Amino acid sequence: MSGGRAAAPAFGQAVIGPPGSGKTTYCHGMQQFLRALGRRAAVVNLDPANEATPYERAADVAELVTLPDVMESLKLGPNGGLIYCMEYLEANVDWLQEKLAALRGHYVLFDCPGQVELYTHHGALRNVFARLAKWDFRLAAVHLVDSHYCTDPGKFISVLCTSLSTMLHVELPHVNVLSKMDLIEQYGKLAFNLDYYTEVLDLSYLVEHLASDPFFKNYRRLNEKLVEVIEDYSLVSFVPLNVQDKESMRRVMQAVDKANGYCFGDQEHRSLEALMSTAMGADFHFTSTLAVQEKYVRCEDEAVEEDDMEP
Repeated sequence: MSGGRAAAPAFGQAVIGPPGSGKTTYCHGMQQFLRALGRRAAVVNLDPANEATPYERAADVAELVTLPDVMESLKLGPNGGLIYCMEYLEANVDWLQEKLAALRGHYVLFDCPGQVELYTHHGALRNVFARLAKWDFRLAAVHLVDSHYCTDPGKFISVLCTSLSTMLHVELPHVNVLSKMDLIEQYGKLAFNLDYYTEVLDLSYLVEHLASDPFFKNYRRLNEKLVEVIEDYSLVSFVPLNVQDKESMRRVMQAVDKANGYCFGDQEHRSLEALMSTAMGADFHFTSTLAVQEKYVRCEDEAVEEDDMEP
């Protein structure tokens, strides 16, 4: 047996989510935020359709395979082509291992494709994540969802189902994030306080709210059964995020650090804040969510006051 010390594990995030949820923007913002804290953060692009990124790519799957080439050579559409690309990456995962060998000592952000099927039932990316675990990468899946879905109860139930399916399929420590919080009410008003959506509280109220819509009234029993599944697992909750807000980024970072174990590792510079982040509980989350609501969600009283001030 060797007397040498084992190599330290590598930590990172697998940034996943549907198209347009802000994965690339998140990777860029989180890289800058982590570097400001003194971490050596690198971004690996695993999206073969990602032609332009605001961050410098420490490794790029486009060196191995690109979506346009696959679509042209195999006559596939975007979805079929993207699945082929991920299967090709899985079959040639030694390429990724070689690239990551040069990033030891870095905190790695993996910018993943935006096809939902890859996270709900297809196995290629899950198998790649499993290989990363064997290479001693401690990853957390950061699942981004556009926050404006909260303003549509039907879409929010769909988001909950997708998030639950993703958590069960990907098999990584998981942090669900409501992205673009500064735009949350762009498409409508929230029916409940923000903590109702972030903590996924009693969903029967959401079913009642849907029942008031003539279209969804015919699907009440279906919605009730979907809600029962979500509540039976009791796994889904969200952390609100605005990439431009440092405090918001800090809260997401703390949640991810707990999920992948970074805050418990030798690399963590132990400060009072770091120690407190490992013990933060429901009261902390509730208070922070209230602060986010006050910042980004207009209450009815404010709207009335503004209307009264108009000439």
